[in-house]
Amino acid sequence: MNAQDVMKMIQENEVRFIDLRFTDTRGKEQHVGLPVSAFEEEHFEHGHPFDGSSIAGWKGIQASDMILMPEASSAYIDPFFDETTLVLTCDVIEPSDGKGYDRDPRSIAKRAEAYLKSTGIGDTAYFGPEPEFFIFDAVEWSVDMSGVYSKIISEEAAWSTADKFEGGNTGHRPRVKGGYFPVPPVDSLNDVRAAMCLALEAAGVPVEVHHHEVANAGQCEIGTKFSTLTKRADWTQVLKYIVHNVAHQYGKTATFMPKPIVGDNGSGMHVHQSIWKDGQNLFAGNGYAGLSETALYYIGGIIKHARALNAITNPGTNSYKRLVPHYEAPTKLAYSARNRSASIRIPYVANPKGRRIEARFPDPLANPYLCFAALMMAGLDGIQNKIHPGDPADKNLYDLPPEEDALIPTVCTSLEQALEYLDKDREFLTRGGVFSNDFIDAYIALKMEEVDRMRITTHPVEFDMYYSL
Repeated sequence: MNAQDVMKMIQENEVRFIDLRFTDTRGKEQHVGLPVSAFEEEHFEHGHPFDGSSIAGWKGIQASDMILMPEASSAYIDPFFDETTLVLTCDVIEPSDGKGYDRDPRSIAKRAEAYLKSTGIGDTAYFGPEPEFFIFDAVEWSVDMSGVYSKIISEEAAWSTADKFEGGNTGHRPRVKGGYFPVPPVDSLNDVRAAMCLALEAAGVPVEVHHHEVANAGQCEIGTKFSTLTKRADWTQVLKYIVHNVAHQYGKTATFMPKPIVGDNGSGMHVHQSIWKDGQNLFAGNGYAGLSETALYYIGGIIKHARALNAITNPGTNSYKRLVPHYEAPTKLAYSARNRSASIRIPYVANPKGRRIEARFPDPLANPYLCFAALMMAGLDGIQNKIHPGDPADKNLYDLPPEEDALIPTVCTSLEQALEYLDKDREFLTRGGVFSNDFIDAYIALKMEEVDRMRITTHPVEFDMYYSL
């Protein structure tokens, strides 16, 4: 779809407003609306000015002018606004040189794709993320000087067996770790997910599957098709927007928070990826699990840089409450075919064209543009420097003898630790100007604000452990 196609789409659908959207450093979409009378085809050449100083981690007030440059191929009709509104995803452009802003996540993703081509290793990177999420009936929290409090309300929750509901308590609900694939009424969210799937398809995001996930209290997944790096990050943002808003329409609330529930599985975002050149899948070969040597080196790069990657792929303090053993969380930095306890899995596929690797440690708090770009940059470093990942781990990594367990490295245990690794191990990200040191410094500073806030806030568990001592 080009600019002329978009203008025709505006006419045919009697569009009243244009919604320009971009993604901030934390991964949240932002938007500004224009009446259709104020939008012309020239916007695809000259963009729309806005103030970048009000976006966390971006420009200071002394240099705030930025340009939103819409991508014509991203156009879709918003399914939630009362007035017919066409959505356009935008790059953030630096007006002084007309290039993608150094701290714009989507521009970073585009630079990563350009860098891949410049290396000669490949010309296309395909990504297929699987962001899991929870749907609750309601959620409450409070953080002030008097104390902190949070409460999840879910009729589907395993803890709701004795609660009183209008119409009675039906008793049909998943048990802890018992949410994977049961039919309704145990799975109470089929219709909600179906509505999400239809909205995604209408927005141009192909849906492949939807189902209840392992955790109780409404953990779900909608599988959507793989695509190229930047486009797949665009689709992930559309998916999160639609999940949040369809849930809202049903009087419920959805979250991509990795670990909202204590004692059950958290939400991950397994990321499938492969590198192609001239229409050939470079990951297909005759090695372990049908992989090529190139794919093994790519895995080696991800494992080598995994702790620095954690700062981007697992960017919240809550992320590390998921990355603990025994909840299907991939804490061990190893690779294996079909072994879901390893942090890198090689899915079984009948056709070599589908050969790929799956990084299982990322979570859906990750900014998809930054996440996919960083994973690819680590993998390319592995290819360029022939970093072999060693032997595969085909045993259950959650149940190893202590002497074997000690030999396998792990992911980070906290966001603070991950940020320290990112600070020390950043050179692979800065190649080709993909990530700049200025961006990485700003990212670390932004995330350390979250670390510090969590560090100084008294937690209810501390009362439980220390109040009477």
